[in-house]
Amino acid sequence: MTMVSAEEGSATGPTVLRMMLGAQLRRLRESSGVSREGAGWEIRASESKISRMELGRVGFKERDVADLLTLYGVTAAHERAALLKLARDANSPGWWHRYGDILPSWFQSYLGLEAAAALIRTYEVQFVPGLLQTPEYARAVVLLGHGRASQEQVDRRVDLRMRRQDLLRRPQPPQLWAVVDEAALRRPMGGPEVMRGQLEALIEATRAPTVRLQIIPFAAGGHAAAGGAFTILRFGDRDLPDIVYIEQLTSAIYLDKRDDLDFYAVAMERLCVEAEPPERTPEILERIIADLYPR
Repeated sequence: MTMVSAEEGSATGPTVLRMMLGAQLRRLRESSGVSREGAGWEIRASESKISRMELGRVGFKERDVADLLTLYGVTAAHERAALLKLARDANSPGWWHRYGDILPSWFQSYLGLEAAAALIRTYEVQFVPGLLQTPEYARAVVLLGHGRASQEQVDRRVDLRMRRQDLLRRPQPPQLWAVVDEAALRRPMGGPEVMRGQLEALIEATRAPTVRLQIIPFAAGGHAAAGGAFTILRFGDRDLPDIVYIEQLTSAIYLDKRDDLDFYAVAMERLCVEAEPPERTPEILERIIADLYPR
C-alpha cells in the first residue's frame, strides 16, 4: 500500500486530503477482510457513513480513525501517526474559508479539488476560464451575476478569483489545458479596454510552459461539447479518480463514475482535435484584437 503523509498532501487542501485518507482507509479495510458494516459497528456508525468516509465526502474524527486503524490491524506507530495527522489536516479549513460568506458550499468543494489537481482540462463557451481572467475582466463577469451586490462584496469576489490563480504560480503548478470557444473571446465584457487587456493577458499566458490554450473557431460549426462548459480534474495520487465538474446557476454536478468520465474524456479529446492547435493561439488572439480593439 502506498502511504501518503500529511506533509506530502499539505498543499493540496482539505478536500483532497479527505479523499486520500478515505482511499487509504478503504484499502486497509479491504486488505483486512472487514466489511463496511463491520467497520461502521466499530465506530458506532452506519455502513453508509463508512462509504462516505472512504469517498472523502465527510470529515473525520481522530477517535474514529484510530479505532478503525486498530480494527484493520495497523499497529506500527509511524503509520498510525501519519494517518492521524492526515485526519487532522483534512479537517483544517482551506484558504477560501474566509470567503465563506460569499461562497456556496458546492463551490467550496470545487476549490479544494482545483487546488489539488495535477491536470486541469477545461472547456469554456461564454467566458475566459477563471484561472486566466484579469481582475478587470473578472469584475465584469462578477457584476453580471451579482449586479446588486455591494462594492465590498464585488471586491471580495474578484479577490477570490485572483487568489485561485495563485496555484499557477506555485513551485510545482498544475498543468492547465483550456479549450475556449471563439465566441467567448469576441463577447464584449467590461468595455474595449478591458477586453483588449484580457486578450493580451491570454497571449502572455500561452508563454507559460504549464498552460496550453486552444481556440475553437466559428468555422468549426457544431462540435463535441455543444451541451456546455465542463472541467476535468486529474490528481497526482493514482488512487484518486478523475472528477468532472459541471457548474450550474445555483449548484454543480460532480461526476466520478467510469462511464461518465469516459464520455467527457472523449468529448474533450474531440474538442482538442477540432480546435486550432495551441501554437496558433497567439496569432488568433492578435487577429481578434486587431479586428475589434485596434489602437
